[in-house]
Amino acid sequence: MSNNAKTREPLFHVVKRTKTNFPFWKSALIRVLAIVLGLIVCGIITFIFTKLNPIDVYKAMLNGAFGFDKVKNFAATSDKSYLTIFITKNRNLWSFLQNSAILLCISLAVTPAFKMKFWNIGAEGQVLVGGLATASCMILYGDKLPPIALFPLMIVCSLAASAIWGVIPAIFKAFWNTNETLFTLMLNYVALQLVSYFCYIWSNPKGSGKIGVINQATEAGYLPTLGDNPIISKYLFNILVVIGITIFMYVYLKSSKHGYELSVVGESENTAKYIGVNVKKVIIRTMILSGAICGIAGFLLVSGTDHTVATDTAAGRGFTAIMVSWLAKFNPFAMILTSFLLVFLEKGAGEISTQFGLNKAFSEIITGIILFFIIGSEFFINYKIMFRGKEEK
Repeated sequence: MSNNAKTREPLFHVVKRTKTNFPFWKSALIRVLAIVLGLIVCGIITFIFTKLNPIDVYKAMLNGAFGFDKVKNFAATSDKSYLTIFITKNRNLWSFLQNSAILLCISLAVTPAFKMKFWNIGAEGQVLVGGLATASCMILYGDKLPPIALFPLMIVCSLAASAIWGVIPAIFKAFWNTNETLFTLMLNYVALQLVSYFCYIWSNPKGSGKIGVINQATEAGYLPTLGDNPIISKYLFNILVVIGITIFMYVYLKSSKHGYELSVVGESENTAKYIGVNVKKVIIRTMILSGAICGIAGFLLVSGTDHTVATDTAAGRGFTAIMVSWLAKFNPFAMILTSFLLVFLEKGAGEISTQFGLNKAFSEIITGIILFFIIGSEFFINYKIMFRGKEEK
């Protein structure tokens, strides 16, 4: 072939964007467009397969998450304002906020590890172990200790159990470079079987395989309620705790020495060692923190809302939290929005299944399509397509 032959360029190629040439408003616009496109595609598929009006389906999703119809019914028989009733009488709203808070808490737990590029897939097991420790204290010491001693014991045991569950794979990773993804994933199954075993031991009635509501008569170990409203008081404590954790985690990651060190380890372990960072110490310390925050989530679930423990206490949130953390790019405040979105899709999907008699799989298809568009939008945020003959600006 002649050296003078002209090299044929491809029609297009992909170029990674830089933060300087792609402002925040453009990335936000791409995400909004992705959601709109996802809703349009879901509407088309819904009409083709079910002949339902997509607008009615989306209204059902909003009602499932926020309970607008129920608020209208209350407002029709009350002299209070719609907004007051929406906040004080709307169980759907507070359940939505509480579920979002728990998901956010677990997402915050896995974020330091992910930012360090330690792939902690074990949040599900860490939450379960923390919840099991809380339930154990409630069962064994609920009628023996006063609340002033019982609650500190429950908190310490939950945090310690989950921290230990998190630090085990960290130690193996730090000293023997084991695969943390497989290690943490396998510990989920160990935690699941531990909970199953104790559910059998403490089953009520015996042989049922379920513990049932713990200390139902005495309410020993139940988190205190805040205020007189029975709807708000059940969920408010959990929400306030998670708000506090969110603020702490933002400051920890952005402004603390520990947050800086784990970021450096995530970028390059060799660089971290060169500037004097003890990489093993950072790995172990970060996973202790990650596990402990999962323990707080387990404590809130058992002591605050469920008042029991079961194999589905974590309800898959440990895996959903991975998506929340990555979509928010490890920003604790951005995780609030992504947690809201995923819980909204979950509750909305459940509502359309109930209201329209659709198979649950169909509602999950709608959720999956919307998430596909949202996740796919990240490609256009991080990369751009350059066509032949056009220079990169």
